[in-house]
Amino acid sequence: MYAWEQIQQTVDYIDKHLGEELAIDNLAEMASLSPFYYQRLFKRLVKKPVGEYIKLRRMGKATEALLQKDSRILDIALELGFTSHEHFTRTFKETFGMTPEEYRRNPTTLNRMTKPELSLNYVLVGEGVPLVTEGIVIEVKREQKEEAVRYTGFEKKMPVAFLDGIGCDSGVDPLGQLWDDLHEAKDKIPGLMESGEEAGVTLPCSEEGFFRYFAGARIRPDAAALGYSQWELPAGEYVVCSFEAENFMMLVTDALYKALNYVYGVWLPGHGLQTEGFCAELYASHTMETTSMEIWMKLITDREEKME
Repeated sequence: MYAWEQIQQTVDYIDKHLGEELAIDNLAEMASLSPFYYQRLFKRLVKKPVGEYIKLRRMGKATEALLQKDSRILDIALELGFTSHEHFTRTFKETFGMTPEEYRRNPTTLNRMTKPELSLNYVLVGEGVPLVTEGIVIEVKREQKEEAVRYTGFEKKMPVAFLDGIGCDSGVDPLGQLWDDLHEAKDKIPGLMESGEEAGVTLPCSEEGFFRYFAGARIRPDAAALGYSQWELPAGEYVVCSFEAENFMMLVTDALYKALNYVYGVWLPGHGLQTEGFCAELYASHTMETTSMEIWMKLITDREEKME
C-alpha cells in the first residue's frame, strides 16, 4: 500500500464518523504509522493538520445540513459531534464569519474544506477515458474550436492566494457576488444568446500577486454591450475537462477544485502538454439547476512556441 492510500483510508473514515470522537492515536494506528509520522504525512498530503481538518470538514457538512430547513440547528450540531448549540454556533461563525441562523436565512456560496481524493494526485488516464472518483466523474479530451465565442459581464481583481486556498480555506466566496451581479443584469444586457451559456474565466493580471476573474454570458458576435466587461474564447485547439457532481454546490466547490488540481497537476504534465494563461469554466447556466460543466484550456502548439 502506498503512503497516500494509508492516509486516504483515514480520510474516508473521518468523513463517515464526523459525529464521533476521532483520536489521532486511533487514526494513526489505522494507517499503520506512528502518531508523529501520521500527523506529518497527513498535513503534507491534505494541507491541514488532522485536528483542523476534522473541524473544517464538520463545518463543511454543516453548510449542507443547514439548507435542510426541517432539521433543527441543535440536532445538526449534535450529529456533527458538538456538545451544545453555543459551541457549534461559535465554531461556525469563526469559520465562515456568520452564524448558522444567518446562513440558513440567507444562503450564500461558501468556500469550504473539500474531502481530498488523493488518487487524483497519482492516477493518469488517457484522453477520453472517464475517471470515476467519489462524488464526481472527470473526463479529459482535446477539442478544436473553429470560431471565437464572445462573452460579456463583470470582472474582479483577486489575490493569487485565493486560488491557493480553494478547497482548503473556508469563508464566504468573494466571487459569488460577481455571479449575482451578472444574473441581476442579464435582462438589461443587449445581444445575449438565448442559450444562456455562461463562463467564469481566470485571467492573468498585470499586477504581481493578483489575477482577474471574469463572469459573463454568451453574446452574439455582432452585439455591442457597452458598459460591461468583454472576453473572447479564441478559436484554436483546447484541452477540455468535463465533469459532473451531485448538485450545483458540490459542482462549483468540491468537484471544481478536484478537477482543476487533477488536470493541471497530473493530466497536462503527464501528457507533456502546456496551455495558455487563461482557464475558462463553461456552464449551461451558473445556477442551482446545473450539475455539470467544462473547463477549457487553450493548448500552446509548437508553432506558437516558435513565434514567441
